[in-house]
Amino acid sequence: MSRRPSARTRTPATRTPATRTRSIRTRLLVFVSATLVVMCVAMGLITTLFQHAYLMGNLDDRVRDTAERALGGASLHQDHQDDLTFLGESGQPAGMLAARLDEDGAVVSAAVVVQDGPTRGLGTGQRTALAGIRADGATHTRTVPGLGTYRVTVLVDGGVRVLAGLPMDDVQNMISGLVMIETGVAVAGLAVAGCVCAVVIRRQLRPLGRVAATAAQVSRAPLGHGEVTGLPRVPERDTDPDSEAGQVGAALNHLLDHVESSLAERQRGEERMRRSQEHMRRFLADASHELRTPLASIAGYAELMNRGTDRIEPVLAWRRVSAESARMTGLVEDLLLLARLDEGRPLQSAEVDLAGLVAEAVWDARAAGSGHDWQLELSLDTPALVTGDAARLHQVVANLLANARMHTPAGTRVTAVVESADGRCVIRVRDNGPGIPPALLPTVFERFTRADTSRSRADANSGGSGLGLAIAAAISAAHGGHIQVNSVPGRTEFTIELPAALETAVEEERAVSGNGASV
Repeated sequence: MSRRPSARTRTPATRTPATRTRSIRTRLLVFVSATLVVMCVAMGLITTLFQHAYLMGNLDDRVRDTAERALGGASLHQDHQDDLTFLGESGQPAGMLAARLDEDGAVVSAAVVVQDGPTRGLGTGQRTALAGIRADGATHTRTVPGLGTYRVTVLVDGGVRVLAGLPMDDVQNMISGLVMIETGVAVAGLAVAGCVCAVVIRRQLRPLGRVAATAAQVSRAPLGHGEVTGLPRVPERDTDPDSEAGQVGAALNHLLDHVESSLAERQRGEERMRRSQEHMRRFLADASHELRTPLASIAGYAELMNRGTDRIEPVLAWRRVSAESARMTGLVEDLLLLARLDEGRPLQSAEVDLAGLVAEAVWDARAAGSGHDWQLELSLDTPALVTGDAARLHQVVANLLANARMHTPAGTRVTAVVESADGRCVIRVRDNGPGIPPALLPTVFERFTRADTSRSRADANSGGSGLGLAIAAAISAAHGGHIQVNSVPGRTEFTIELPAALETAVEEERAVSGNGASV
């Protein structure tokens, strides 16, 4: 047995035309038109009622005046209850009817004034229509057969009773004409107003149409992949905050800005993740190669020794094994140091004199590389004192000097400069060697970056592993400073900027006071 789907489970696609939502333009036009119709009907009704009341009041006044004149004429002939000679007097309006009543209110005689003719008596049926009107001075409406609708009243003076009335045709015709005129004017006005409203509503809703077109264009843009830039925007003319459509347009533009910035940030994050993964793969590959080389050498010499001492001298073999072990140990220590710095582990903190520290490093470098010209320059306005780990800072300077010694030919002048001014301490290490290749310069502070891409070394001191400058950059950043390099053929300069000890103390004091205030 089949079941008919209920109204609650009916999908939007199955809605009937009657339940379909109409557009704002149609609803506004219908609402405005209905409001205008109601207003026109109300105004016409009120105008007609007031005009009818005014005309009826004027007619009642004329009826009373006519009745008073008729009563005055009838009072002259009190003895004749059927006398209506006063209707023949001049000045009586055409269509006026009058009647003499007896004491019981019955019509004794009645006549009507005819235009340009003698008065005409009323028949029995017409008299019957006038019977039963009380002499209360009020006006009454009666329909007289053959004559139409009349406004009548009864006046009494002594023993004289007179009924007088005037036709209501003029009032009714005037009210009917007024209704027709008002209806025609209302219909014409509604037609004009409807057309004007349709045009105005269409023009006023055009900005919403342009906003909808912009939104539809954005919905067709490929936002799921690739670089998302240049999304369409609502035109500036449709973003006026003083109008509702402008507020919608401005809100859509803000939304698109947020979407674009979010997508750009997502893409930058994906790019950073991709580079991080690439760096991690390169790091693992480089570390594996760097560790495999000394391990292979140690294994080779051990194998030679196991085969017998006639092929290699034991002293030479142990010397090479010791050298490769030292190289492998240094590489592992450098990797552990970088890992600690990446984790943000705190360093030792003490006041360090950079002038003395750099002087010691220069003396050590002079002893290690006597073939270079080592120079020390001090340009100090104030003592070059910083707060940090003296051993790590010494390692930074030693790495820079060692880098200059290994990558420049003998006879190169290497100058270490210490400067102190404006709350900053600066260490510069420059040489007049061949310089760093331009292609290598952007990645010089990355791990395992080397000008010599060969992984083989004659001994432990013949070349670096590519971690020295990365360690220098990490230690500088851990001390709140930074390192940079400028290199052209004939001049290479590494610059390290560190906050002076006084400035560091002030910053720490501000941080402590800020934390205390927040508590």
